[in-house]
Amino acid sequence: MDFVITEDERRTLLACARESIAAKLAGREPAYPAPRAGRAGLAARCGAFVSLHNGENLRGCIGRLTSDEPLEKTVRVMAREAAFGDPRFPALTAEELDSCRIEVSALSPLEPCADVRAVRVGVHGLYLRHRGRTGVLLPQVPLEQGWDLDGFLAYLCVKAGLPAGSCDAPEAELYTFTAVVFGEERR
Repeated sequence: MDFVITEDERRTLLACARESIAAKLAGREPAYPAPRAGRAGLAARCGAFVSLHNGENLRGCIGRLTSDEPLEKTVRVMAREAAFGDPRFPALTAEELDSCRIEVSALSPLEPCADVRAVRVGVHGLYLRHRGRTGVLLPQVPLEQGWDLDGFLAYLCVKAGLPAGSCDAPEAELYTFTAVVFGEERR
C-alpha cells in the first residue's frame, strides 16, 4: 500500500462504520467523529470492504475494489451496505448490532497477475474476470478457511460462478491486491 493507516485513524474508521449502521437502525442522521488535521489515511482514495462478523460467522460483507471517494466516506457507505444490502443475509437488526464485530479492509490498487504461482496466500487478495463473470476474495479469506493456493484459486472460480481452473484460461483476467485489515475486538 502507498499509505499508512494509523491506530487513531483505524479507530476513527471503525467508529464511523458502527455509527453509520447505528444511525440507519435508529432512523437518524449519523453523528460522525469531528475531522482532525493530519489524518492522511482517512483521505486516501482506495477501495475498501467492510465485513460484519457475529462470533465466527460472517454476517455481511460488501466493498468496492476502487473508489474516487476518501476512505472515510467509502467505509461509511460500505458499512451500511454490509449491514443492509448484502443479498446473502437479511438486513441487520438493532438487536444484532451489539454482538457484531466490524472489520475493514483498505485495498491497494489492482495489479495484473501474470503467474498464479506468485500469489502469496494471506498477503494477496484476488479478483477474477472471465466470461462476463467476476469474483473477488480478500487476502484474509484463505487463512480463515485454511486453504492453500490451489484451494484459494478453486474457490475464487466458484465464487465467480465458474468451473474450477477457470483462472488458468488464456482469456481470464486475474488481478492481485493487498489490504490493510483491521477490526474491532471480538464481542
